[in-house]
Amino acid sequence: PAQGSLLYLDTLCAAFPQALAPRGTALLSWAPGGPRAPAGWPLPTLYCTPAEAGALPSRAAALRVQLLFALRTRALHVLEAGLATELHDALAALRAGWPGLAEDLALGRLSPQPGLPEDARGRLQALLAPDAARAAEVRAECAQGFEGIVQRLWPQLEVVVVGTAHGAEQLYCDALRQADCKGLPFYCPFYRAAGALLGVNLWPKEPAPRFLLCPDWAFCEFLPCPAEEEPRTVLLGELWEGREYGLVLTARPGEYRCRAGEVLRVAGFHKQCPVVEPVRRESQALSVRGESIPEERFCRSLCRAVGMWPGARLVDYVCVESALLGASSGACAPHYEVFVELRGLRDLSEGQRYKLDQCLQEDFPIYKSFRFKGSIGPLRLHLVGAGAFARLREALGSPLPMPRVLREERLLQLIESTVIS
Repeated sequence: PAQGSLLYLDTLCAAFPQALAPRGTALLSWAPGGPRAPAGWPLPTLYCTPAEAGALPSRAAALRVQLLFALRTRALHVLEAGLATELHDALAALRAGWPGLAEDLALGRLSPQPGLPEDARGRLQALLAPDAARAAEVRAECAQGFEGIVQRLWPQLEVVVVGTAHGAEQLYCDALRQADCKGLPFYCPFYRAAGALLGVNLWPKEPAPRFLLCPDWAFCEFLPCPAEEEPRTVLLGELWEGREYGLVLTARPGEYRCRAGEVLRVAGFHKQCPVVEPVRRESQALSVRGESIPEERFCRSLCRAVGMWPGARLVDYVCVESALLGASSGACAPHYEVFVELRGLRDLSEGQRYKLDQCLQEDFPIYKSFRFKGSIGPLRLHLVGAGAFARLREALGSPLPMPRVLREERLLQLIESTVIS
C-alpha cells in the first residue's frame, strides 16, 4: 500500500504539475469508520476538506459538509471522490441547495442538518470564515445552470480522481463527463478486489482505466474464460494479451484462497508485468431461466433503449428477478423487473417501455428464444422519483458501490416505495 500511494502521487504530479499543491485537493468521500483518503495517503497539507467531515454518521450530511469546504476554496487543482456516485450525489446536493450553501459561505457558518451532531458542527464551523465574495461567485455560476459547473466553480481544476471508475460506477462517470464535469479528465488510480490492493493506473489521461498488476502486492492466480472442462489456474507470467481471466486471490500469507468474482481482460504488458482492464463481476448477472445476462451488457442494452426515448437521460437503475417480488410481480412467467431514474422525461408510453425488452431480444438471442417460447415473461419497467437512488445509498449505510442487480428484499422495498409509474 505504501508503494502504491507513492506511485499514485508520482504519476499524478507528472501528468498534472499543480496537483499536489498545498490545500489544492477537495475530498468527497464518506468513511463512517474513520477518516481516510481513498486514492492516497491522508496528507493533512494536501486536502482543503477536514478529515472529520467524512466520518459523520450520515452520508448525505458528510457529502454536503465536504462540498461546503470545497466551495470556499476557489484555487482547487484536484477534486477527489471515493466513488463516482459520491461526487454525483454531492453535485446533486449543490443543484438542489445552492442558495443555502452560498449563504453559509457568506456568513461563515454551518447550518444544522439531519445526521450532523451538534458537537461536530461546532468544531467544523470553527474552521469557516465569512467570504461574501466567494458566495457571490457561487450564486452567479449556479444561476447560469449546471452544464460544466465543476470547471466554472473551480477554474484551475486539472483532474477528477475517483476511487472506482468501472463496473457499477461507470454509468455515473459517463454522466458526469457529459454534464457537470464536462472537459475534465477522470483518473482512477488503483485496482482493488476482495479488500486487497492489486494494481495501479500509470496512465491518468487515458479515458478507460488500465491497471498494472504489481506482482509483490498479493498472490494472484487466473482462471481462463470461458471456463475449461478441467479448470487450471495460471500465474502472471502465463497470461495472454487479449484474453479474459477470472481472478483467484490470496491477499496475504495465511489467508484463504478465494475466487474474487472479478473478470479481467489483459490489455497488454508493461516491463513484462500484465496490464489489465476490469470487465465484469461474475455475481452481477440476471438469470431467471439460466440465460445469464451480465450486468455490463444489460446496461448497454438499457442505454440503447434510453437513446430511443427523446429527451431522456439515464440517472441510475437496478434490476431484479421477479421471484424476489413474490406475489406483487404478478402471475406471468418469470421475468425482469427494472427500476430506472430518468432526467428530462416524466413518463413513458407502453411502446417506449417495450423498447427495452426489444433491445434485450436483439442483443441476446437466448433471451429472445425464451421470450418466444413464453418461458420468460415480458420485462416490466418502472420509473422512480428523483433522488430515489441517492436515498437508497444513504439507507444502505455502506461506502461500497451499490449493486445494480438487487437480491435484498429490504433494499427492494425502499425502491418500490419511490415508484411513480
